[in-house]
Amino acid sequence: MAIDRDHVLRSAAALLTRKSTATMDEVAKAAGISRATLHRQFAGRDALVRALEDLGIRECEAALDAARLDEDTAREAVRRLVGEIEGAAGLLAFLYSENQLFEGEERHEGWARLDARIAAVFRRGQESGEFRIDLTPAWLTEALYGLIASGAWAVTEGRVAANDFHHMIVELLLGGALRREES
Repeated sequence: MAIDRDHVLRSAAALLTRKSTATMDEVAKAAGISRATLHRQFAGRDALVRALEDLGIRECEAALDAARLDEDTAREAVRRLVGEIEGAAGLLAFLYSENQLFEGEERHEGWARLDARIAAVFRRGQESGEFRIDLTPAWLTEALYGLIASGAWAVTEGRVAANDFHHMIVELLLGGALRREES
């Protein structure tokens, strides 16, 4: 029987976004396969997390494409981005907490691509006068990742309504990033 790798990854992502400490046995059960079958696909948790990282980066890149970041104002581009990335927010939250993904020589080049594209929107907003210039585009990018991860966790834990995800993130981020007229 052929194993649907995408199904296994999405099942693992769904489980790990709810329970980041899930064992490989629990992941296998969630995917409807045996532990041995899971192990043939992924040699261990690290290999599974790396495969989830690839999936998360692909989903984030698709969200960035769909958000049309070069169109309209930077503010509107950020609003669209948060809406487009919402479907991948749980996986992004899990990956955001996996420190080994961001350390050393093995850092996935996809993160740098994502960072550059998002930072470019914030830079464009600074150049147009929409966003504050005392916060770097790199910091605004990290703040966006943090808000997405926090929002996903809050929704998953039932502390926040899923319908409020977009509003909470956009309003907090843009409310803090907007340039204020000096009096």
